[in-house]
Amino acid sequence: MGICPNELQNLVIRPTLQYLDEFSENAETLLVATAAMESGMGFRLKGDRKRLGVFQISPQSHQRIWDHYLAKDPDLASKIRGLASQREFLCHPHAELATNLSYNTAIAWMIYRRKGQPLPDSTDLKGIAKYWRRHFHSRPQGSIEDFVRCYQTLVCADKKAA
Repeated sequence: MGICPNELQNLVIRPTLQYLDEFSENAETLLVATAAMESGMGFRLKGDRKRLGVFQISPQSHQRIWDHYLAKDPDLASKIRGLASQREFLCHPHAELATNLSYNTAIAWMIYRRKGQPLPDSTDLKGIAKYWRRHFHSRPQGSIEDFVRCYQTLVCADKKAA
């Protein structure tokens, strides 16, 4: 059992995007769908190749975001660092990906944001899946069809039940 999609969206993803002054329905849907595909909405917090958290971000990707993207924007870096726990981040920065939902969400958003490409409409699920495949997902196992199926199974089913 993972995290309730509606609660992840409303209690974590939306507030994190708002905190970063980056909220849009398109971004919110993209991140909810990414969590559905990558970890089964948090069913797995540690995946293959040491990927961590609801977005299954590798330590290498995490480090690249800090070294090659956030290092160029100190104000944004400071804002994101503010989401991390004070002491634990210094000792085990990658562990924050598995234990801190807001921090994990912010880093996932940075993976997309650094590409600088316009987001697909929140109602265009196939477009969202293609965007994920092009800008987030580096493993060959994930397909557009798998992405759509995960979203429909985990997120849409939850919305119908609510």
